[in-house]
Amino acid sequence: MQHDKDSKATFYTCSCFSTDNIFLEEFKLHVRFLSEHQFRSDYQAVLRNLGCSTDTEFKDILKKIEKEVERRRSLGVKSAERAAAIKEIYKPLHDHVYLLHESYMAPEFKQMVDYCRSDEASKEGLLSLMQTEAAARVFRFPVFKKIFCDELIEEMEHFEQSRSPKGRPNTMNNYGILLNELGFDEGFIIPLREQYLQPLTSLLYHDCGGCYLDSHKAFMVKYDMHEDLDLSYHYDNAEVTFNVSLGKEFTEGNLYFGDMRQVPLSETACTEVEHKVTEGILHRGQHMHGALPISSGQRWNLIVWMRASQERNKLCPMCNKMPTLVEGEGFADGFTSDIGMSLLQNV
Repeated sequence: MQHDKDSKATFYTCSCFSTDNIFLEEFKLHVRFLSEHQFRSDYQAVLRNLGCSTDTEFKDILKKIEKEVERRRSLGVKSAERAAAIKEIYKPLHDHVYLLHESYMAPEFKQMVDYCRSDEASKEGLLSLMQTEAAARVFRFPVFKKIFCDELIEEMEHFEQSRSPKGRPNTMNNYGILLNELGFDEGFIIPLREQYLQPLTSLLYHDCGGCYLDSHKAFMVKYDMHEDLDLSYHYDNAEVTFNVSLGKEFTEGNLYFGDMRQVPLSETACTEVEHKVTEGILHRGQHMHGALPISSGQRWNLIVWMRASQERNKLCPMCNKMPTLVEGEGFADGFTSDIGMSLLQNV
């Protein structure tokens, strides 16, 4: 379990993590699995309409889901094992990219952060320094210098080519890297969140946890013509999401945003937001979005799901219920123990 350096908090996951929001890629469908009986009752007719026409095909889906549930239940232990192995055998190509330095940052980003730290900082003043997108409360701005983006991608490619064990971010991203396992949290992601992003999110997203982001999940995703091309419509397990386009060369592949997750897609008009290399996008985690297919090249993105325990302790954003806490590794899913919550010891 992770103890935040400032709050000394112990972080947990919600029990729904093992059973909810399981993504069936071939049907572009998120499902919940508690038992075979429940799953058949809830989804057999839906899947039949989507092309799962035989019982054999349905049983194959059940096997995939049961395998995914088991993977999620052992995720914390497996992740810790991979991190230990990586620390033992992996030799970085660029040691310096593991430690955040202002020399990596675009001048515009440093200007925004300095402004947010000043006594006269206001939301209106910050908005004048960044680009506001047509999608509601989605903001884009330069973050890193190009040379740093190139070196970070080179480090990721070097890791991918190594014999180190590799965990993937989630069921929607088949090609990506969990940055905590690679050792990026302490020297890079934590200071990025605490010292540079939270001054911005405190002004932009004060109503949804932006003032007290105390944990995160950070990972790389890769889109390639021969691998993942796009990302289906979804919302993030985060209060605020930070998404930086690092490179390389690519065409198309814009993000698109709908409404918040409570609004049906049928009542939503989607808006595209362009990815530009070296620039980052901030948005609310519960804002429904996806990524259109790239039509050529390869794109790497740094994703940071930033979480506020003060917000999510009230209501789990994934199951929309009071969270039932389960011990986890690292920052887990960003929940902390509060009076009135039930704690399961060995779920």
